[in-house]
Amino acid sequence: MDSHSIPEKELVAIILYISLFFIVVAVVLIIFFYFSRKKIIQKELEKKDLVLQYQKEQLHAVLFTQEEERKRIAQDLHDDISSKLNIVSLNTHLLSASNLSEAETKEITENIINLTGKALENSRKIAHNLLPPVFEKFGLNAGVEELCEEFESSKAVKIYYKNEIDFDESEIDRHLHIFRILQELMNNSLRHGKATEIWISFSTISNVATCNYEDNGVGFDSKNVQNQKGLGMKNIDSRISFLNGSILINSQINKGFSVVFTF
Repeated sequence: MDSHSIPEKELVAIILYISLFFIVVAVVLIIFFYFSRKKIIQKELEKKDLVLQYQKEQLHAVLFTQEEERKRIAQDLHDDISSKLNIVSLNTHLLSASNLSEAETKEITENIINLTGKALENSRKIAHNLLPPVFEKFGLNAGVEELCEEFESSKAVKIYYKNEIDFDESEIDRHLHIFRILQELMNNSLRHGKATEIWISFSTISNVATCNYEDNGVGFDSKNVQNQKGLGMKNIDSRISFLNGSILINSQINKGFSVVFTF
C-alpha cells in the first residue's frame, strides 16, 4: 500500500464533509430563495393593495362629484325653474278673475310671458352645463373655444387657446373628460388662483396627445401633497385615469400654476 495514499476512513470522512457542506449550502440557498420570493410576493401584494386603494379613492371622488352635481342641478331646478313656474301658475289663476281691468290683464299677461321666458333661459343654461350643445354638435375644439369665450365674457380673465390636434369625432366620450378637466382647471384658476391670464394648448408630443395649461394666478406650493388632494384635483385624477393618461402639476406661491396632461 502507498504511504501517500489516503486511508479509506479519511476518504469517507472527506466525502461526507464535502457532501454535508454542499447540503448546507443547498439548504441555505433554498431558505434564501424562499424568503426572497416571499418578500417579493409580499411587496407585490402591497403594491396591489395600494392600486386598489387608489382606485377606490378615485371611484369615491367620482361618485361624490356626481352626487354634488345632482344636488346642484336639483337646487337650480328648484330655485330657478320651479319658483318661476309657481309664480306663472299663480298669475294664470289671477287671469280667471272676472273683475280684472284691461290694464291688470295686460300686466299679468306680461308677467307670465316674462317669467316663462326666464324659466326657459335658465333651463337652457342648466342643460348647457350638463353637456354644451356646441360640444355635442361640433366636438371638443369648438366646445373649448366656447368655454374660453364664456370665461372671457366676465372681463376678469384673458384666455389664449391654441389647438394642433385633429380630434376624432367618434371619441366624444373621451373628449368629454378632457373638456371637464379644463372646466375644473379654469374654475380653479379664477376662484382660487385669482388669475387674469390663462394659456391652453393641445399638441402631439412623441405621438402622444398632450394638453398644456398655465395661468398667472397666485399659485400654491405643489410640493405639499395636501394641496393636490382637493376634491377638484381628485376628480381630475379620476378622469386622467379613465383616459389612460398622465398628469404633471407644477406651481409655486405667487408664480402661477401649470399642468401638463396626456390623453
